[in-house]
Amino acid sequence: MRALARAIDNLDLPAVEKIAEESQEDPFEVLISTMLSAQTRDPVTAAASARLFRVARTPQTLAKLTARQIQRLIYPVSFYRHKAKHVRETCRILVDRYGGRVPGTMEELLALPGVGRKTANLVLILSFKSLKNICVDTHVHRISNRLGWVTTRTPDETEQALYKATHPRWWPYINLYLVTWGQNVCRPVYPRCGDCVIYDECARVGVTREGATTAPSPRPSAPDSARGTRAGTRRRSARRAAV
Repeated sequence: MRALARAIDNLDLPAVEKIAEESQEDPFEVLISTMLSAQTRDPVTAAASARLFRVARTPQTLAKLTARQIQRLIYPVSFYRHKAKHVRETCRILVDRYGGRVPGTMEELLALPGVGRKTANLVLILSFKSLKNICVDTHVHRISNRLGWVTTRTPDETEQALYKATHPRWWPYINLYLVTWGQNVCRPVYPRCGDCVIYDECARVGVTREGATTAPSPRPSAPDSARGTRAGTRRRSARRAAV
């Protein structure tokens, strides 16, 4: 885990992590962007979230939009019609039941339309600074099984297994580490195993053919001190956890 924390330092953050930093971990923006991100590529999630938040940045304003308006703003995210309906219903609940605030418990978040454990865990980690949650998406589920950390069939099973298989110090960062690594090196098809910093510790479960060895190109990245008071917070925290 320490090796991964160092290896991702200059790689692009996942879309929702970027949105969280740019919005100063605003719970509403993290919630909605995570809902949009399901089964959607990061560039599409980022663009759709930006369009939506330019028009409506609060539950009150977003709840006033029609489902058709939301659909046009978030297209082409996957299942955009269903997501538009869920986003609108969620905003109405936030306004009517919570005074426009995002609730901060797993039970309350799971009661919102379209919100599953992945979304709820990421909101709790990014916006409520929870140290007791693990966010498991398809990358985390896939890579955890490939590494041999767990043997599970679903992301929910993986989440519960990871609580037993990993030290609590890593829980808030597992998603950041594995999603970033999964997007750049440990890809679903033809993973670049020769570039992997934890190659010697990986069981490579299910890997039948490896991709070409080409070290991931670090994106130009400003020093943390140049990114604002909030920007870079997750990177710094992830680094400290690795010390």
